[in-house]
Amino acid sequence: MQFLSDNAAPVHPAVWAAMAAADDTDRPYDADALSARLDERFSLLFEQECAVLWTSTGTAANCIALACLVPPYGGIVCHSEAHIEVDEGGAPGFFTHGAKLLLAPGEGAKLTPQAIAQIIDPVRDDVHQVQPHAIAITQASEYGQVYTPGELHRIGAYANMRKLRLHMDGARFANAVAYLGCSPAQASAAHGVDTLAFGFIKNGGMSAEALVFFDPSLAAQARYRRKRAGQLQSKGRFMAAQLLSMLEADLWLHNARHANAAAGELAGGARDRLLRKVEANEVFMTLSAPEAAALRAQGFSFYDWGENAVRFVTCWNTRAEDAAALARAIAAL
Repeated sequence: MQFLSDNAAPVHPAVWAAMAAADDTDRPYDADALSARLDERFSLLFEQECAVLWTSTGTAANCIALACLVPPYGGIVCHSEAHIEVDEGGAPGFFTHGAKLLLAPGEGAKLTPQAIAQIIDPVRDDVHQVQPHAIAITQASEYGQVYTPGELHRIGAYANMRKLRLHMDGARFANAVAYLGCSPAQASAAHGVDTLAFGFIKNGGMSAEALVFFDPSLAAQARYRRKRAGQLQSKGRFMAAQLLSMLEADLWLHNARHANAAAGELAGGARDRLLRKVEANEVFMTLSAPEAAALRAQGFSFYDWGENAVRFVTCWNTRAEDAAALARAIAAL
């Protein structure tokens, strides 16, 4: 009973079917008929014109976006526990050719305008210091916390006032939208987000993420950066097929709702053990080493998350009976 990561979840059958249907002669790279549909389909989803490129990893989507927003000598304000800081192996600096991450604090790995100002206000406007050019936030955050439309509006307004671009790492964007019950636009673009790395792999995809530009003019340079980064796959139609299949009948949202519901089941068993409110598909709680060992002995797999703390992640295919069994096992500790 796997609660390690949604990266370990299987590929959704609809995605396999779409890839099989795409296995036909077509134009190479991103000149195929399926890739040509992405801009229109995502523009419909987000209720505004946007340009969309597929990439094979979330790291590439995040970092190509940031490279389009920030010069090599610039700075990117992000949370000190942001994925781009902690888990991308220096990729932001590699893709941007040297841009610096400016680390800000924040409860639940979320940023506020006040936290951002705390980092950038002391920066002198001269060549001796790295000047901020962008803000990067994660929806949902690295601790499964979701930015509300109001919080996004305040960050977007602050970014606009300071003439900073705004990027959103949306590895679990679907789970955030499912939690909020709002439109995808209200969870992102409507509040000044310039670029979004829309995650599909964690949510039932196989190897495709969507890099969404709400300022379509940025996409032209992104195509060159994607090629230079080794991300332009010769059979791109299989990438586009995955994204389009997940948008069909809102499969992306259905999958996220299922994962969120399973996480809610675990939260019910955890009660006062919870370290943070469960808002998406990640559950952080306190467990002693013997308690964690007892759960593992019952067949549950999960990650330790510091001393006497663990993380459980639910997925689009988490069985209701497995979530219920784990919730009962936690409650019985």
